Amino acid sequence: MSARLRWRKLVNGVMLTLTGVCTVSAVAVLFAILGCLVYKGGTSLNWDFFTKLPAPPGELGGGLANAIVGSALIVSIAALMGIPVGFLAGVYLSEFEDKSFASVVRYVADLLNGVPSIVVGILAWAMVVKPMRGFSGLAGSIALSVMLIPIVTRQTEQFLREVPLALREGALALGASKWKMIATVVVPAGSKGVLTGMILGVARISGESAPLLFTALSNQYWGGLTEPTASLPVMIYKLAVSPWDDWNRQAWAAGLVLIAMVLAANILARLVLAKGVSVPRG
Repeated sequence: MSARLRWRKLVNGVMLTLTGVCTVSAVAVLFAILGCLVYKGGTSLNWDFFTKLPAPPGELGGGLANAIVGSALIVSIAALMGIPVGFLAGVYLSEFEDKSFASVVRYVADLLNGVPSIVVGILAWAMVVKPMRGFSGLAGSIALSVMLIPIVTRQTEQFLREVPLALREGALALGASKWKMIATVVVPAGSKGVLTGMILGVARISGESAPLLFTALSNQYWGGLTEPTASLPVMIYKLAVSPWDDWNRQAWAAGLVLIAMVLAANILARLVLAKGVSVPRG
């Protein structure tokens, strides 16, 4: 065996080992987080945790039902506001691209993706909370929708651009208008990726706490769209910094529930991308 071949095998072995160690380290971090959450928060997960309101300070028991419902409400309204805007913007960038204006839209979307969430929270506080003269779940939804729009926009554009050009040309050759072609050919063909991007975008904003601290704030009772509303990320922060051990344990339990929701959304997105979704024909 020549020295050159031995050297190549040595380098290959070293790099293979290095990549393996890095892969195991990355996976180990996730399992360490999950293990810590299960160990410290698993004991606080019971039926009361999901059905009862928080107990007064220093009193054992209680739950975070209001925060769970509040998070679901805020994120759902944010998705209803942000997904349509992001989807249509992504369709425009993919199918109706104007070189000058589209580049500006794309740059703004990328810039918004990199804006710290606390800045979005300050913006929502100044433009929504102050004019409304109060914190509210609606203000929190608006702040999260601002973060969701650029994510959905770029994901939609990316996956629609992967649809083969031949499908577009075939639909136009058969006499379909451009909007008909987009609605019946391009979007169904790219629906798996688009839906995956939407799911991951919703999972991304569901764990944000900074925008909600400036907008929805929190509430020890049941909130609503027009009043301060509790949410899991904010409650985790509030319980974690409290001096009571029971509240600290509930913070760990809330973190476990939140990361379980995010993991479920990621798994669902993977399944959608792998198996696809059924597209009605007609």
